[in-house]
Amino acid sequence: MSKKDKDLFAPLKNLQFVDRDLVKPNDYNPNKVLEKNLQLLMESILNNGFCFPIVIRPDYTIIDGFHRWCVSGREPLKTMLGNKIPVVIVNHENASDDMAGTITFNRARGTHLLEPMEKIVQKLLNEGLSVDEISKKIGMSREEIFRLSKIDRDTFLDIINQRNSQQFSKAQSVRKCQ
Repeated sequence: MSKKDKDLFAPLKNLQFVDRDLVKPNDYNPNKVLEKNLQLLMESILNNGFCFPIVIRPDYTIIDGFHRWCVSGREPLKTMLGNKIPVVIVNHENASDDMAGTITFNRARGTHLLEPMEKIVQKLLNEGLSVDEISKKIGMSREEIFRLSKIDRDTFLDIINQRNSQQFSKAQSVRKCQ
């Protein structure tokens, strides 16, 4: 079959929800993720839902989505998902196509460009989010947020202190019911 005749929607037409324990990692994934990024991935799934299925071979070996598969086995996701995960099956002609798929899926995601990230951080600060809220929302350290904010150090520290004190002032005392 030529590329022109290939049904590019075929994998999505067969979206399935399978038991997570049936799926297994491949032995060649070159992509490594830090623990803090796995936490961010889990937070993303908790906030946005499981938006991207795991791509597998017919034998249930992962082509793409290893880290989504990893966090799907952690609580609270495992229980919330009922140990099920969304998968699409891709039937490549050979193992080298599977490996190429793994690499191209990861490389195609690209990297974040500096200027758009600066604008996002500045917009979130202008909307009144605290540095810690931004940190949690987009998975950046205070130092990264500082560099992207384009704000001088003293002003940035003032923002941290001011927004932290505002959060404390929002606190309410709670009395025990009798």
